[in-house]
Amino acid sequence: MEDKYSQELKDFLLANQNFSIKEFTRKNGFYLNSSTLLECEFFGKPCYPQDFEHVFTEYGNCFTFNHNDLPARRVSLSGRGLHLLFDVQQEQFTDEPALGYTDAGITFVIHSPKELPRFDGLGLLTPVGMHAQVSIRQLKSIIQEYPWGECKPDIKLQYHKIYSTNGCLQECKARYIQDWCGCLPFILPGNGTECDLLKFYNCVYPAIYDIEIKGLCTAGTHNSTCPAPCEETDYPTTVTYSSFGGEKAIKYFSAKLKKSPEYIRQNLVRIDIKYHDLSYKITQQQKALTVSELLADVGGQLGLFCGASMITIIELLEYIFTNFCWMCIFLLLKAPEMPEWNNPSQNQPTHKEKKKGIQEC
Repeated sequence: MEDKYSQELKDFLLANQNFSIKEFTRKNGFYLNSSTLLECEFFGKPCYPQDFEHVFTEYGNCFTFNHNDLPARRVSLSGRGLHLLFDVQQEQFTDEPALGYTDAGITFVIHSPKELPRFDGLGLLTPVGMHAQVSIRQLKSIIQEYPWGECKPDIKLQYHKIYSTNGCLQECKARYIQDWCGCLPFILPGNGTECDLLKFYNCVYPAIYDIEIKGLCTAGTHNSTCPAPCEETDYPTTVTYSSFGGEKAIKYFSAKLKKSPEYIRQNLVRIDIKYHDLSYKITQQQKALTVSELLADVGGQLGLFCGASMITIIELLEYIFTNFCWMCIFLLLKAPEMPEWNNPSQNQPTHKEKKKGIQEC
């Protein structure tokens, strides 16, 4: 099966070398319009497809809401937010199940308005015929620079206003692919020429594989390619599901959309996104000791221990010197009596013994 699709792909590549993956994805992928976005409400006010911004991701077309600086909403209770109803229109799906594309539904991710959406490992899937209740919290993390933390505040990105690990990794991969292939895939940032289908298949895919295997673009630590951001906002998410919809709801939407009940069950998805509470959490790393505090602490310790040690050594030397002086004085006072201390040795002969010895000779 893989050989069959591989050969078909090669034949297609050779016959369509000027084929634009970007334009094909934009035109033939899932697109948000009045026929796919059936209902939209944000804090009690209606919203429309033009309120969403189109971006390309590894999943193809993506539409992000609340991407610009909207005025703050003042509410007195939690539970309000964004309410969406989608029609995924399964009959228009072109994905091949044999290649692993078997799901039908909406994949979404909650992200900061200052960052682009990232679905790799973070996407949440709501299948058709389901109602997803999404409860979110805001968590802001402030990380200290090295050596207290892992961030580097002087790093700036070329194609992103705000530094993020995902944005840094994208630019890192874009640089390698630009150098190796002479072009850029449409999902990566940059001003390079878009890779045609043949280069995408023969160069970009192997390049991405090499980057991952060889660890050319790393993240996390201060000495990696993309260290942790100094400030980051995350939205921990809790999702609960229920069937969409009840018998009366099915009849209502069937009459409203002029579709069969089976179509409603197989194509409609409802997603409600709201804050769990009206508070947020900030996690901030603190320096255990600043440079000035460290120097003061070290100076104090040195002053305490080294100072005490020097005083002890000086007092000990003073004690030895004082005792030595007193011993010298004592010896000098006893000097006249010293000849009496020098008794003749028992092994040496006395004067009488010497004289006697001479007489005997």
